[in-house]
Amino acid sequence: MHASKPAGAATVSAKAADGKIVLGEPEIRRALTRIAHEILERTDGGTDVVLLGIPTRGVPLARRLAERLAQVEGRPASAGSLDITMYRDDLRLRPARALGHTDVPPGGIDGRVVILVDDVLYSGRTVRAALDALGDLGRPRAVQLAVLVDRGHRELPIRADYVGKNLPTSQREMVKVLLEEVDGQDAVILGESDEGKARA
Repeated sequence: MHASKPAGAATVSAKAADGKIVLGEPEIRRALTRIAHEILERTDGGTDVVLLGIPTRGVPLARRLAERLAQVEGRPASAGSLDITMYRDDLRLRPARALGHTDVPPGGIDGRVVILVDDVLYSGRTVRAALDALGDLGRPRAVQLAVLVDRGHRELPIRADYVGKNLPTSQREMVKVLLEEVDGQDAVILGESDEGKARA
């Protein structure tokens, strides 16, 4: 259980029960605003952009980015969700998974610029699964990737086009993203993984 904090109280030096808060609500807000502006610059105003969040926390991040795009451009931005459960390469190792929800905005993805949105980029395997899932939905003109945190340790040749924060980590560490829509607060916490604690 996290102690309640006044809005905006989290700083890079703050501590949480399970680690150090490296991004608080103001930093997350600024990072998403910057990503939204970068998307508009690189996609000619975002007219053909579809944002698809990867559940769980990629979905609210995609919706927040869509809201920012709409505020700047003065027109609605398309956002939805992309379930990757059945495309994961570890499904046979842990088959008991609840299916998520795929919600493609009206107009589909054919010929459009699809931006996959996730909270943390780590090994790249989640993104690979998302690309496979996307291929069954249609044929976008281009696919880009936006993440709130890139923590390194890639196992596949995948990189993000838009990054809120590059956060170098060790394999012993864990990055936990909390979002208001899911967790009741906004924060990115860096702590020690359970595996790292077991080895300590």
